[in-house]
Amino acid sequence: MEPTILHEDNDILVVDKPSGMIVYPDGKHDYPDLESWLKAKYGECYFVHRIDRETSGVLAIARTEAAQAFLKEQFKNREIKKVYRTFVHGGFKDERGIIDRPIGSSRGGRGPRSARAPYGTQRDALTHYRVEAQGAGASYLEVFPKTGRTHQIRVHMASVQHPIIGDVLYAPGRPLLLGFTRLALHALSLELTHPSGKLMRFEAPLPADFVAAEGELRKG
Repeated sequence: MEPTILHEDNDILVVDKPSGMIVYPDGKHDYPDLESWLKAKYGECYFVHRIDRETSGVLAIARTEAAQAFLKEQFKNREIKKVYRTFVHGGFKDERGIIDRPIGSSRGGRGPRSARAPYGTQRDALTHYRVEAQGAGASYLEVFPKTGRTHQIRVHMASVQHPIIGDVLYAPGRPLLLGFTRLALHALSLELTHPSGKLMRFEAPLPADFVAAEGELRKG
């Protein structure tokens, strides 16, 4: 299992991470991890954000500490534009929607997050979405997270009764639909300002399971 290099220069790397690859080794599982792969190929690299193991798609990595600080500042100031695609349970009445719900712990400590009944420290979280297609008990969404909370899209979609297909943490017991065998979430694109000052946009092509699921959904 290897990522695809979407962009490479002296300051940053941008990869298309496959579903099943974890960003950092967690010490508990023997998953292939992106950090080890990058070190073997490029030497020391510096992460500025992450996506979940089962989530596929675009991820930016700094190659220098200066580039890391530059990109981290953009994430902190919410200047980086992220777009995701996902398949969720259920249908929608409106084509567009906004979920503006703070996220905290679901149990007063570590573990799953919640936007329905959060405990402890709560952080503001804002997600916009647009319905691309729907039918047969599922919908295909383009999602625009405006904040970067842990599991934000997963938690927000579950909070409005439209959990992501294949999400065993936030939708336990829900059936797998449209042929998915993993979390149906893909980081489609990332727009950022390069350390050189140039505005750049990177896109990770839709994986095969997304293409097949969209075709099945649109056929009805």
